[in-house]
Amino acid sequence: FKSLAESLDVRMKEVLISDLVEGIFHARLILEQGGDTIEIDARSSDAIALALRFGCPIFSFEFIMSAAGLTVEDEPEDSSEEEDREEGQLVKPIGNSSLDELKEMLDDALDQEDYERASQLRDEIKRREQSN
Repeated sequence: FKSLAESLDVRMKEVLISDLVEGIFHARLILEQGGDTIEIDARSSDAIALALRFGCPIFSFEFIMSAAGLTVEDEPEDSSEEEDREEGQLVKPIGNSSLDELKEMLDDALDQEDYERASQLRDEIKRREQSN
């Protein structure tokens, strides 16, 4: 898959563990080709294997980690998101939550004065509304 992606000039940006249904994790491959973003459904085991092969970050949502019984520790104050990605730790991305969930997350981010997260959520909401 890696050689095929390289020959087609496709770059794997990230893997998103996007849902947990009946104990089964669902994943999406986030690819980029010529400035366009492409999202592909994948089995979580395949997605993680590809992320390791491509050296790209793996993301998940806090609600999925909670539902799976995993706790995500807060970042140390001196750690940046980029450093966490390089270390292979999970960070909380926007991913493919429903539009209503994104709007709720945006309200929560604004209430917590997390403006960086709020801007990411706003951008994702705009992107989805424009694509509909």
